[in-house]
Amino acid sequence: MIRLQNIRLNYADKRVLDGLTLDLSANGITCLHGPSGCGKTTLLRLIAGLAVPDSGTVTGLPKKPALLFQEDRLLPHLAAEENIAAVLPKHRIGEARNWLAKVDLAADANLRPRELSGGMRRRIALARALAYGGDFLLLDEPFTGLDTALTKRMAWLIRETGVPALVVTHARDEIALLGGRVLEVSGLPLRIL
Repeated sequence: MIRLQNIRLNYADKRVLDGLTLDLSANGITCLHGPSGCGKTTLLRLIAGLAVPDSGTVTGLPKKPALLFQEDRLLPHLAAEENIAAVLPKHRIGEARNWLAKVDLAADANLRPRELSGGMRRRIALARALAYGGDFLLLDEPFTGLDTALTKRMAWLIRETGVPALVVTHARDEIALLGGRVLEVSGLPLRIL
């Protein structure tokens, strides 16, 4: 169980989290739904250990979180398959091609990010996060740039991993595809409704 108690966090003079208390299950999928700019990404960064609260306590953080940022963050000098292999230990590098197949991009294994569409880059970034093998998925808008059919397939892939996840989304149809618990948020500072 990930537990945040009375968390306060500011960026410069902007209060993003103010007294937030939240328990997240170490099982299943939780969708964080709310408007842009209300602190959802900050909450993900906090749980990933990339942000530190100004006050409050955080316990039960995942030991090996797999994080998908809003930006794809692919390495521009590496091909699609190499981008996935970059997060794998040597004995698992052969799995990279399988992950490309799971996101319908096996034929594009040798293309560099600049040669791919936005939706293709997003699927490679998602495949990389899933291939990493973390104990908790932190996915920030994982379906950006994907059409409805691809979104359905990628949601199925996320569910199929069986890894607990916190998914940030703006779209209610994505929540329906992922299932699980829904946290409605608004802010700033972020509030759970």
